[in-house]
Order: sequence, then structure tokens, then C-alpha cells
Amino acid sequence: MLVKTYASAVNGVDAQTITVEVNAGGAVLAGKNAYWLVGLPDSAVKEGQQRIEAAVINIGLRIPRVKLVINLAPANIRKEGSSYDLPIAMGILGATKSVASEDLDKYIMMGELSLDGTLRPIRGALPMAIQARKEKYKGIILPKQNAREAAIVNDIDVYGIENLKEAVDFFNGDGNLKKTEVDTRDEFAYNINNYEVDFSDVKGQENIKRALEISAAGGHNVILIGPPGSGKTMLSRRLPTILPPLSLHEALETTKIHSVAGVLPDLSSLVTVRPFRAPHHTISDVALVGGGSNPMPGEISLAHNGVLFLDELPEFKRTVLEVLRQPIEERKVTISRAKLAVDYPASFMLIASMNPCPCGYYNHPDKDCVCGPTQVKRYLNKISGPLMDRIDLHVEVTPVSYNELTSDDDTSEKSADVMVRVVAARKIQEERFSDTSFHSNAQMPSRLVRQYCAIDQPGSILLKTAMKKLQLSARAYDRILKVARTIADLSESRDIKIEHLAEAIQYRSLDRENWAGE
Repeated sequence: MLVKTYASAVNGVDAQTITVEVNAGGAVLAGKNAYWLVGLPDSAVKEGQQRIEAAVINIGLRIPRVKLVINLAPANIRKEGSSYDLPIAMGILGATKSVASEDLDKYIMMGELSLDGTLRPIRGALPMAIQARKEKYKGIILPKQNAREAAIVNDIDVYGIENLKEAVDFFNGDGNLKKTEVDTRDEFAYNINNYEVDFSDVKGQENIKRALEISAAGGHNVILIGPPGSGKTMLSRRLPTILPPLSLHEALETTKIHSVAGVLPDLSSLVTVRPFRAPHHTISDVALVGGGSNPMPGEISLAHNGVLFLDELPEFKRTVLEVLRQPIEERKVTISRAKLAVDYPASFMLIASMNPCPCGYYNHPDKDCVCGPTQVKRYLNKISGPLMDRIDLHVEVTPVSYNELTSDDDTSEKSADVMVRVVAARKIQEERFSDTSFHSNAQMPSRLVRQYCAIDQPGSILLKTAMKKLQLSARAYDRILKVARTIADLSESRDIKIEHLAEAIQYRSLDRENWAGE
């Protein structure tokens, strides 16, 4: 008897339906294999034979001793992972008449089986549910831990099950399986911007908060340079709290990536806050941008629609930092293999921090630096010029004084107050770029910089002097104009004034002559 069930394979952040064909019949000769699995399965799929057989026995059923041929179609796509256990098991039980097979082809099924028949969670439940709805399947059956994630997709029945027996009873009409339902908009509205930290937690550092407000308002990359303990990491972790709230579309897009990577918590549904990813400096370039034999999203894709924080930037391997250059510009990363190419979105804000020198106290107001000029220059040169040019704001962080640290003054602005100004500036930019595919000043191409970042004669003279004195590149010139445009937007000014330009120029700390001993 031939029975078909349907599974799903994830390719990038999208899913593709896989047909599981099970044919049962024919005598098994002595000493011959009774189980044939074809269709380009990997080792994890092949090993499912033992898991499936044990799971079926432990729920009180048996697999007759007949010849089983299982084909995973299309056969030219490699099937990877243990999530095919459930559709293969149901196909076998349907083909051997242990399960009613009439409705098996109306559902997408995925799940890894334990030996006792319970199901383990899978990756990529959200894109699988989206594809199942697109292809008009009646529903999707998957582990209970992934049910809420899949249930944010409307117009498709989602059933979360704990074990194989529940699936068997469901198709035999003996069970009482309930659909998992999630009101996506209510879930989104209830949990949006639910952060545990706030800008008001930081004592002092008002100039740094101003720089981060500009960064958030225009989507600009920023680097914080300062001695140990000056608050660089504390400030960086609070940057997402002043970014505009995620839209529902952004939340779904972000959730898909986290689902594919398998980093969503069990029983969760939507990602409702902007991601903040802080990989360790020992990370490899593949782990940062994504890849592997079975391409998976890296940290820059997990930071999509959020913030990527690189602490102690010069300690990262140079090859790791250099692979950031293209994704920063193109807002996506392409992973190419011999038989496939996968695109992962990577529209993130980069915030980095670093000490000014190996000892950490170069240009410190109170402590003496023990590093020579050559050491300082060599330390800073670990970061390439092209990468540094892609960072719009270079901000020098000084230590907080004792009086500021112990002050009872609670007038420091909360994140919600700063966010109001950031959202207002972003709204201006959305209207400005309404006919384009981007919506922030940082993403503005050079052809539009001349149009929207025009400056008057005094501003032109100021910028020309700064370019000559600091020996800035053409890319740095554009960055200064973009930052000045954002500062003007925060001031609700139509034109870029000389004070906006002067403030933008001062955020090029590493270009000044007193750095690196020059």
C-alpha cells in the first residue's frame, strides 16, 4: 500500500514542502533488509529507523515485517536533521494500516521522536507554517514546544502534540487534540518593548547618550572609545530601548530568522523587542556571518532589525571584522555553496566598543598611559580603515566622576522619553524616503546625499577645513553629511545648519591628530 505524508525543509528563511512516500508490501527474504530509505537523506534521517521502530513499539503498536520503501521527494535535495521522524513514522503506520490514511496528506508534519515516543522541538516552525498556509494545507502538526510559534500564522490549523500516540489517535479519530490559537496582534501589543534595562539607569554620560540618540534616530553605526569601567557596555546594552518599536512585519521577519536558527525559547511565539546580539571576540567568521555545510544564519542575521554589539573591537580577528564590510553596506549576506545560494537578511545597527590603547588609559584625564605611541598606533591599526569608514560616529567616553556616580539626581531621561524624539526623527525620514526601499539616513546612497544633505557656504567652508585637517576619505565625507542630516531631523530643521555640521564633525574622534600619538 502506498501512502504519502508531507514534511518541510528550511532553505534560508523560507521553507519547501517535502513529500514522504511510503510503500509497504512484498515478502522479506531471509537475511535481507526490510527498510529502504531513499531521496538523499543524511545520517540523522537514516538513523531515524531505530528511533521510529522503538517509538512505535513503546506506544503499543508494531510495524509488520514487510518490505518498506520510503522516498523523500524531491530526491535531488539533501534532507538533513532528525525532524523527519514524525512524517516517516506516520507514513509507515498509514501504509501498514495501523493509522487511518485518508487525512494524512492534508497536514504538514515535523518532529524528532524519542525512543519512548515523545517529541522533541524542531527549528523553523514559523516558515514551515507560512509555507503550509501558502500551499493550502489544512493544518500543521508539530511538537508542542513549537506550537505557539507556528500559531501566529493565521488561517491554518496548528496542533501541538507531546508524543506519537497523540498523532495516531488524532488521525484515527480517537483523540481530543485541541488547536493552538494565538491572537498575533494582542500578543504583539502586550509584549512590545518589554525591556529589563533603561537609559535612566546610567549616571552621567549625557554627551554619550546624545550620541546614541543620534545613532538611533538615523540608524548610524557607532563606536565608543574609552578606558575600562567608563560605561561603554552599559550604554550599548541600552541602545535597543530607544530604537523605534518593532512593527508587526519586522517582528515576523525577525522571528523567522530566530526560528530557523533554533534560538527561540520553547513555548514562545513572536520576537517583540529589537534583538541585541553580543558575540565574544573569539567568534569565527562563519559564526558571525553564517554558513556551515548546512547554511545557518550567523550573528549578523540574528541581529537583523536590532543591534550587533562588538565589545573590545580590536580583539576580534581581522578576518572576522573584514567580512562585516559588505553586509553593512548591502543589509544582507549571501552564503554560496556548490548547489545552492542562500540569502539571509542582515539589516542591523553596529555598535562597537574599544579601549584607546592596550593598557586602556591613553588620553585618560587622571591616569597615565604606559603604552608608547607605536603601541597605541599598532593597537588602533588592528581595525582597518575601510571598516572604520563604515562607522559613522566615533565617540570618546570618559569615566564618570564620583559626584555623578553617587548623586541622588534622578532627572536622567528615561528610554521612553528619548524614544519619542527618535521616532519623530524616523518619521521625517520615512516621509523623505517614501519612494525608496530604505527608511533611514544611514542607508541613504551617495546620489541622494547631494539632494537631501545640501549645506550652505559657511557649512561648506567648515567641512572643507575638517576634511583637509583630518584627512578624511570620501566615504567619511558622506557619513558626516548623513549624521548632520539626522541631527537636523532631531531638531525638526529643514536645512542642515552650521551647528548641526559642527556636531557631526566632532563625532570623528579617531580621525583627530591627537590620536595614535600623531
